[in-house]
Amino acid sequence: MRGKKILITGGTGQVARPVAEALTAGNEVWCLGRFGDLPARKALDELGAHTVTWDMATDELDGVPDDFTHVLHSAVHRGDGTDFEETARGNAVGTARLMTHCARAESFLYVSSGVVYNRADSTHRYRESDPLGGAAPWLPTYPVAKITAEGVVRGLSEALALPAVIARLNIAYGPYGHGGVPVILFNQLRAGEPCAVPREGQNYCNLLHTDDVVRQVPLLWQAAQSPARVVNWGGDEEVGITDLLEYMSALTGVPVHLDRGDHSRETAIFDHSSRRRLIGDCSVGWKAGIARTLAELFEEYRDRIDAYLDAHPAGTPK
Repeated sequence: MRGKKILITGGTGQVARPVAEALTAGNEVWCLGRFGDLPARKALDELGAHTVTWDMATDELDGVPDDFTHVLHSAVHRGDGTDFEETARGNAVGTARLMTHCARAESFLYVSSGVVYNRADSTHRYRESDPLGGAAPWLPTYPVAKITAEGVVRGLSEALALPAVIARLNIAYGPYGHGGVPVILFNQLRAGEPCAVPREGQNYCNLLHTDDVVRQVPLLWQAAQSPARVVNWGGDEEVGITDLLEYMSALTGVPVHLDRGDHSRETAIFDHSSRRRLIGDCSVGWKAGIARTLAELFEEYRDRIDAYLDAHPAGTPK
């Protein structure tokens, strides 16, 4: 993309920051966020992005232009886990302000989450038409945040005739922000902490690398329509969380300790028929992506990772 005026919220996040950095080449990019990560904000500024402090739960959009061609709304008010009313209000109002402010845009992309699904079966491949009503014991207000904002996007897409796409994200990861769930888990391994997994079997997900996030955002913008289109957004491969832990251990030599109980972080597998039809396949396989991410974020393991990959070249598909 070139010659566009782009607004991105959640500017230092796992999805938003790499997209913003990539699109500053040849486009006018504005990034909104709370910017608790000051080095990330400075990096965006140095690339030429316009950064504006914005808390979607409380702030108006004073001083922000309204003539954007494309919007990526990745910011979320997650809540504290107990205040469902405030979480719903913050996400609804913030999203409504943003859409009405940018009503003339060519395309509006809202980053939702697979947490919205009523997940009852770890082996079911969830489709966009499956029942909603997700639960997240690790942060109970998070599904409310996403479901509420999805409703606002649906309603205002039609009311404003604003082409929109709701992309339900699986697990994004890479060398930005906290690195995503794989890096959170790896830090638990490094600390010698047991990682929670189910009593039987394992949780499955579709890992999506930063490279594919950056490449696919413009394609998702092209798929926007009114009424809003809903699409699952994750990697092509189905990855078991226990398999992920064991692979990170093999790469780095850090031992795995599993806690088989009732407190694992539930994940979901997506049916990607719609996404593949609209924007095609992903380009980064999960093993190659995990190896690259760990090597970039944890310098002390680079030699070990390189040696493992040299000895197991077949273990890094794509």
